[in-house]
Amino acid sequence: MSATIFGGWSAASFRRLGRLLAVFAFGALAGFAAPASGIAASKLNQGLAAIQHQDYGAAAAILGPLAQAGDVNAQAYVGYLYEIGRGKPQDFTQAALWYRRAAEQGQSWAQFQLGMLYDKGHGVPMDVVEAEKWLILATATSPPAGAEDRSRIRDAVRTKMTRGEIAEARMRALAWQPRREQ
Repeated sequence: MSATIFGGWSAASFRRLGRLLAVFAFGALAGFAAPASGIAASKLNQGLAAIQHQDYGAAAAILGPLAQAGDVNAQAYVGYLYEIGRGKPQDFTQAALWYRRAAEQGQSWAQFQLGMLYDKGHGVPMDVVEAEKWLILATATSPPAGAEDRSRIRDAVRTKMTRGEIAEARMRALAWQPRREQ
């Protein structure tokens, strides 16, 4: 039996939900990922296909150069590969770095994943205010299929916060502006 973390959610429930959200995100991003060129789009789709076929080494080899070149969706997927330790060694610090690069450019799934890393203190210092900021942003731009789940997770994180921390997170979210990489 799993221990309850908060709001009736167990650690196993959060892991299952995370996997489910990843599946939704892959499907959603595949539908509207719009890299700058047809070649980049083709490469991104090849990388996604490799992930779906669980060929993580190939996915890392395909997505890595795209991510380095600034493709926001490839950056999110490279973060995911580091987070799960497939195709890349598991490294939450690297996952956070790649998620942040994509999140700062407005990539919703990367914002959600970065918020979860801040909530857990994986690869970044545990910081519920920063977690809440990213979860607010991710929920606001969520695809319809994942909006309810993201809201539920955001609200669960919020239960650990004071009113002052919630206000600070909201102020940070309001002040946030997407920044394209140069």
